[in-house]
Amino acid sequence: MQAGSKHAVQAAAQELLKFVNRGPSPYHVVAECRSRLLQAGFQELKETEHWDIQPDHKVGQGSGCSMAGLSPPFHATDLQLFYFCVGQYFVTRNFSTLIAFAVGGQYQPGNGFSLIGAHTDSPCLRVKRCSNRGHEGTVQVGVETYGGGIWNTWFDRDLSVAGRVIVKDLETGRLEQRLVRVEHPILRIPNLAIHLQHNVNESFGPNTENHLVPILATEAQEALEKEVCKAETSCASSLQNRHSPVLVNLLCSQLKVEPEQMIEMELCLVDTQPPTLGGAFNEFVFSPRLDNLHSCYCALQALIESSERPGALAQESNVRLVALYDNEEVGSESAQGAMSLLTELVLRRISASPQNLTAFEEAVAKSCMISADMAHAVHPNYADKHEKNHRPEFQKGPTIKVNSNQRYASTAITEALIREIASRVDVPLQEFMVRNDSRCGTTIGPILASRLGLRVLDIGCPQLAMHSIREMCCTSGVLQSITLFKGFFELFSMLDQGLLSN
Repeated sequence: MQAGSKHAVQAAAQELLKFVNRGPSPYHVVAECRSRLLQAGFQELKETEHWDIQPDHKVGQGSGCSMAGLSPPFHATDLQLFYFCVGQYFVTRNFSTLIAFAVGGQYQPGNGFSLIGAHTDSPCLRVKRCSNRGHEGTVQVGVETYGGGIWNTWFDRDLSVAGRVIVKDLETGRLEQRLVRVEHPILRIPNLAIHLQHNVNESFGPNTENHLVPILATEAQEALEKEVCKAETSCASSLQNRHSPVLVNLLCSQLKVEPEQMIEMELCLVDTQPPTLGGAFNEFVFSPRLDNLHSCYCALQALIESSERPGALAQESNVRLVALYDNEEVGSESAQGAMSLLTELVLRRISASPQNLTAFEEAVAKSCMISADMAHAVHPNYADKHEKNHRPEFQKGPTIKVNSNQRYASTAITEALIREIASRVDVPLQEFMVRNDSRCGTTIGPILASRLGLRVLDIGCPQLAMHSIREMCCTSGVLQSITLFKGFFELFSMLDQGLLSN
């Protein structure tokens, strides 16, 4: 197990746990990434505004860092608010997709991009737009399945909700997005007793419309709660007519708003059990949403670490970029998904130059992308599900994913590049290919390879229980991935020029 001491491995894994715990929905994930980037000195850009993109360069005493809009004497609070690094930027779309990039000090329009892509969404249950349901004396919440989850794992879990609510200021009429998360368990999908379904252990496939409806409260208790009844009688908006007053009241309490201020919401159901380390030697991560917050965290951390040291970008000729997309689990066909024009538009804006009208086209041919998405570790109880020569194991490194039918976008060229980088940063690698009699999943890799003509490598850390409400991976994979991705950012432009010939 190369790439780090046990202490460093554990420290990196603990940071992943914090990241996952702060990201119960794609909106929370992007908010957490935004917070980390701002703290690292990245400047936030807006799609609607003009961008003045500059390569990393020295400003005053530092390397690429500036304190805009300040006059001496400086105070600690001022530095926290205004500190940023020239050449380091990020932009968000829909508050659920984020692209961050650092421009090399030697960058010229037409130079390449070193990209890592991942996704912010995970399979889950989401609250329907009209969720008010009740049956047999219970108050229930209508939900819709999102992505390909293992839905029987959502039974008998302590569930809550997290996401975003659109709130209206009643004085100005202004609409505002607010993140919301109810920390304590408020929902549950109970199993049917074995006495009433004797064959449950032979086959359990719930009807996703009828059997996945969580219980929020009882009608009897709802009637006794004066605050809820008060909220119900004051219902005037469309939203309050579409959702249970119990749920509306809970959200209002969290947001500290009145029911009539809530206009719309997008909520995910989440397991309230926090992620944790486990196993006899604390070598495992037991957590929700490892697919794909593990990759999001490692990619973001690699970008920050590869750019933070003074002079780190001084000799870099490429743009180092991380793209974290929403909606991968449902096909990426959205304005904020990998199938959208977002990536191309951002790359074009970075490349734009009146002196070089084909800078973007030149840049694509010099670029390479890592599509970072979790891989299937071999399951000791189901080893026959893996092809015998392609069985990724825990503790043995990230896994290169290959599929000749282009479900993954890896090629011999991109595989050779990552193997060279891995050897230089001392990270072991594994390989995964599916059995011929098994369906192969896919990633954002083939989408971006085909849309942009990029060279792409598909890679991910091995995990078990993918798409379960609780997943499992090993701690060493976190530091290994960060080390590998950081090596990719720091070495790709040099290796691309020195090792490959066209």
